[in-house]
This record gives sequence, structure tokens and C-alpha cells, in this order.
Amino acid sequence: MSHIQAGRDLFLREMRQLGVDVSRETRDQLEALVNTLVRWQKAINLVGRTTIEGIWVRHVLDSAQLAILIPERAKTLTDLGSGGGFPGLVVAAMRPDLEITLIESDARKAAFLGEAGRRMELKKQPKIVVGRIEAVAPAKAEVVTARALAPLGQLLEWAQPHRTDTAICLFHKGKDWQAELAEAMKDWDIPGKPFTSVTDLDAVILRIGPYRLRDRQSKGRGRKDHDGD
Repeated sequence: MSHIQAGRDLFLREMRQLGVDVSRETRDQLEALVNTLVRWQKAINLVGRTTIEGIWVRHVLDSAQLAILIPERAKTLTDLGSGGGFPGLVVAAMRPDLEITLIESDARKAAFLGEAGRRMELKKQPKIVVGRIEAVAPAKAEVVTARALAPLGQLLEWAQPHRTDTAICLFHKGKDWQAELAEAMKDWDIPGKPFTSVTDLDAVILRIGPYRLRDRQSKGRGRKDHDGD
């Protein structure tokens, strides 16, 4: 557990480097999340077992860095595939003003999210929706997040009904993010910008603005032009 506590101190230092002052209340809420996860992890695989000791950096900091990318004016956020609460519950602690919806298909993980949220004593308890992302009622949020969930093209398809017309998406992506983006751009017009992750220099947070499917005609022209090269 000493490694976990040291990780908490590193988390706080890194957040200060980002210009974010983590209040005592928020720190206590995040500690409650970590403690609850460590207990539940013995029965449910919420995060990779080898990442537990580094949970404050690997999972909490990785999620908390979204705080500087979420517009201050945003009022609603939907997290797809919330699992162990990353980034959804971390964002709920960092941005207590947001109305947050957590979508999780695994009933046991959804139960964990509910228990962790209660133990965190969040000002606004997130709405937990149990079901497959593509099957549940549209959430229509101003911000959509997802972490370690699916390839970008699939994420865009899943996020489509859960966003407003002007929403942004914040997706954690690993070292292959450029290949994923290139593949997704075959089907989608994607206005976006990558932000280097503070936890992994090869990883990014993709901040994507309002996106849309490419029309079939332009897609066909692109393939034809490419075939003629």
C-alpha cells in the first residue's frame, strides 16, 4: 500500500504541473475511489492486476488530465464503457458541476461504480446505465469520453447517438493512435487535435469536435483516385 500512497503524492505533483489545484475534498474522494477499487479488485477484474500499485498515475492521473480539456461551460458528460470508473468517476470528482452518465454493460462493474460513487460522497452522483452502448437510450451529452475501449472508428459510431450536435469527444489513445485516426478518416470527417498524455509520451488524448460520416460519393471518389495512383 505504501507504493499506492507514494503514487498519490506523485499524482498531486503532476496535477500541479498541469495548473490544477486538487482540493482536499477532491483528493479524499479520489482516495475513496482507489480504496474501493482495491477491495473490489479481489473479486472483479476492474483494472489490470499489475497496475494496482501504480493506480494513482496509471489510472487516476491518466483520467484526471481530462479536466483541462473539458470546456468550463459544459454541463453534461457521458462516459462510455466506464469499467473501473476511469475516467468517469475521476472526472466526477474533478468537475463536480457536471451531470455525468456512466454506461457499462457488465452488471458487476456497474455495481462497483454505484458503490464507489457513494463512498466518494460525490456532490452529484452519476447516473449509471447498465447495458450495451449501442442499445441504451441516447444520453445526448456535451462531452463524451472513453478510455481503453475500442478502435477509434468504433468509438465514433458508438458515441454518435450519445452526443449533442456541438459536443466534443475526449478519447484516450495509445501509441497506434495515428494509424487508428487514418483508418477512421476513411469513413468519418474528424475535426480534432491530439494532446500528448502526461502518463505516456507515446499516447494521446484525442479531442474531437463535431464529426460526421463522409458521404458515399466522396468516399467513392477518394478510393477511385487512390486506385489510379
